[in-house]
Amino acid sequence: MLLVFAFAAALWGFGAMMKVPKRARWNMIGLLYVGVLALHVALPFGHPLRIATGERPEGWLILGGGAALVFLYRYGLQRLRGRAQQAQSTPVQKGTFSHTELNRYARHIALREVGGAGQKALKGARVLVVGAGGLGAPVLQYLAAAGVGTIGVVDDDVVENTNLQRQVIHTDARIGMPKVFSAQAAMQAQNPFVTVRPYHRRLSADIVDELMVEYDLVIDGTDNFDTRYLVNAAAMRAGLPLISGALTQWEGQVSVFDPAQGAPCYACIFPHAPSPELAPSCAEAGVIAPLPGVVGSMMALEAVKLITGAGAPLRGEMVIYDALYGESRKITLKRRVDCTTCGAGVATG
Repeated sequence: MLLVFAFAAALWGFGAMMKVPKRARWNMIGLLYVGVLALHVALPFGHPLRIATGERPEGWLILGGGAALVFLYRYGLQRLRGRAQQAQSTPVQKGTFSHTELNRYARHIALREVGGAGQKALKGARVLVVGAGGLGAPVLQYLAAAGVGTIGVVDDDVVENTNLQRQVIHTDARIGMPKVFSAQAAMQAQNPFVTVRPYHRRLSADIVDELMVEYDLVIDGTDNFDTRYLVNAAAMRAGLPLISGALTQWEGQVSVFDPAQGAPCYACIFPHAPSPELAPSCAEAGVIAPLPGVVGSMMALEAVKLITGAGAPLRGEMVIYDALYGESRKITLKRRVDCTTCGAGVATG
C-alpha cells in the first residue's frame, strides 16, 4: 500500500509543479485508486502486483468509503453555504434591510423555510399581543428578536415583585412601571429595528374591534376567561388567526384558533368558562418559573410560522406540555356547528 501512496503523492506533487488544477489532480488520484481496485479484481491471490498493493481489497474499499463520506460532507456544506449566500443577496432585501439587520437575521435567512422573503414578511407583519405577563413576556421578547416589524401590546397592569419569578421581560428596577412600558423598553433594547405600540389599558368591548383592524395576527396571553372570550370573538369578526396559550402549575397548552381557515375558535373548545375552583389562578395554584417561557416561546414560534408560511401551524390542534414529567401530546380540535361565536349562521371577517 505504501507504494501506491508514494505514487499518489508523486502524482500530486508533479501536478502541482506543472500547475495542474486541483480537480485534475484529484481525478488522476481517483483513476489510480480505480486501477488498484481493478488489479485486485483481475489478478489472483499471491500475484506480485497484489502483494505490492496490499494483497487484499478490503483496506482500499474502506479507504474509498471514508473518502466518499468526506467528499459528500464537504459537498453538502458547500451547498448550504451557497444557498445561505444566495438567500442573503436576494433582491427582496434591497432597500428593505440595513446591513446590520441582514447580519442580525442571517440565521433566519439561511433557513430554507424562511429565507429573505420570510424575513421581509416578518418585518412587514403587525402582531397584537394581549397581556404582558407570564406568557406575554417570552412572546414579546421573541417576536422582537425575530424582527416582527410592528408589535402592539395591551395590558393595564404594573410590574410587581411577585411577577419577577417568571415574567423575565421585566426587571426589579421597573417595579411599579406599567407592564406595557416595561416590555417596550426591553424589546427596543433587544431590537431597535422594531416598532412597539404600548396600550396601557384593559382591553374592552368598546375598543377591541377598532384595535384588531390594525393588525394581522392576535396572540392571547391573558389569564382570565372574560378577556379570552372577548379576544376570540373580535379575532373571529376580523378574520384574524388567534394564537392562544394557557398554563397552570406544571402544565401548559398552545393552539391556533382560525375559523376563517376552517379551524375551530376558542369558544368551540371551551364554550363556557370553568368554575373558579376548577381553574385557579397562578396566584392561587402556583406556576413553575420556566414554564411560561416554554409555552410563550411555542406561541411566538406559531406566530413566526403563520407569518412566513413555514411548516404546519397548530390550526385545529392543541399541544399540551407537562413540564413535571417532560411529556407533550397533541390532540385534534373540531369546530362546532352550534358554536355561538363561529358556528353556522355567524359570519367571519
